[in-house]
Amino acid sequence: MSTAHTSTGRAPGSHVVVIGGGISGLAAAHRLLDGGARVTVLEASGRLGGKLRAGEIAGVPVDLGAESMLARRPEAVDLARAVGLGDRLQPPTTATAALWTRGALRPMPKGHVMGVPGDLGLLAASGVVSPEGMARIAEDEALERTEVGADVAVGEYVAARLGREVVDRLVEPLLGGVYAGDAYRISMRAAVPQLFEAARAERSLIEGVRGIQARTAARAAEPGQAPAPVFMGIDGGVGTLPGAVADAVRAAGGEIRTNTPVRELRRTADGWRVVLDGGEGPAALDADAVVLAAPAPAAARLLAAEAPAAATELSAVEYASMALMTMAFRRVDVEAALTGSGFLVPPVDGRKIKASTFASNKWGWIADGDPDLFVLRTSVGRYGDEADLARDDAELVELSLRDLGEAVGLAARPVAQRVTRWDGGLPQYPVGHLERVARIRAETGKLPGLRVCGALYDGVGIPACIASARTAADDILDTLPQAATAGE
Repeated sequence: MSTAHTSTGRAPGSHVVVIGGGISGLAAAHRLLDGGARVTVLEASGRLGGKLRAGEIAGVPVDLGAESMLARRPEAVDLARAVGLGDRLQPPTTATAALWTRGALRPMPKGHVMGVPGDLGLLAASGVVSPEGMARIAEDEALERTEVGADVAVGEYVAARLGREVVDRLVEPLLGGVYAGDAYRISMRAAVPQLFEAARAERSLIEGVRGIQARTAARAAEPGQAPAPVFMGIDGGVGTLPGAVADAVRAAGGEIRTNTPVRELRRTADGWRVVLDGGEGPAALDADAVVLAAPAPAAARLLAAEAPAAATELSAVEYASMALMTMAFRRVDVEAALTGSGFLVPPVDGRKIKASTFASNKWGWIADGDPDLFVLRTSVGRYGDEADLARDDAELVELSLRDLGEAVGLAARPVAQRVTRWDGGLPQYPVGHLERVARIRAETGKLPGLRVCGALYDGVGIPACIASARTAADDILDTLPQAATAGE
């Protein structure tokens, strides 16, 4: 098991190269420096942060990538505090979301776990599921156990217990909002492990969900446990987190080089040789150890020579692409129509957009940026549904405005708009994903001084990426030689 490391005890000459300057690579570098290693971060592109990207629209700071981080896991919030962003952490000002389904905007029912209901009364009152769908859900109480085996697709299992309607109208948009994937392919064991364990322990899935909720409520009620927000943002955008971590890395003596692709990774008698493809400085770096925090295609290419079996597994990882349309309106033209934090759109309803976030309602720092503007964003694209991404930016904005008009009656035109495309942005977690990750780590684990981390291994969320990075960094620190102490 990995342990936390202090800034003493590493041999001062121990050099670790981190390949990849997304939040995983930067978090690994931060941890390695804290453990006393000398660190060089290599990023192929000209920008740090990966899928976290801060920007602006009409002079208002916004996120052009991920906009929030799970706060009930500590890793992301802890890192933000460690790099000086603690006073800028902010929870959403509203969490009142909706679903645009069955021809209307309907309140997101509470009392669920990733769309799987525990409170059927609240679900029925929302109108998200038809009376026939509600009757099918109720059959769960009497059905024989549905075996999950070693793994099962979320949609497959939930449909077997509760019917397809709850999957199509609840699970699919919620799970798709995280993975941009297909609920009927996504691994329950990898993506929603608490549901997987509940399915193994309980015959009734609804009872399993109620058990999860009861345990969550009991933890929240423990003495000294103040109610914590589920999600957290950062004033200025969570896209500012990578820059703050990078500043902390540099301040601690780490080197960060952008526009520096790695062409080759080779084992040497003493460690690793990292051959570079362009960029300033030497054409190769020698390192005692390497943390590979790159997406699957780049990782597969770099491991082809030294770990061909791992490279083959990595080459099979699939990614989803999507686009974000960020738009600013005159507040007076839209605020009456836009309430709550936004809405999700089940793919079964056949709309173009899959979600819309009313950013000026959700984040106080956006509303304060220019009180006369209202910022919202929409998203298009998911795994297996990427045809619209071939359209140009202007067309994607028009598609979004058309759907917003039908959903909430929005008739205004934006005063500013930005389209951000994330091609191959989100790794998919199909059934068997955890076994694939285990095989990759088993193969790379045979190579001394090499560890992998990132969104494709242990979860796509920001806290999961940081946890993956810390584990990789701690494992590397455990392999580096100890500095001699005084008196030895």
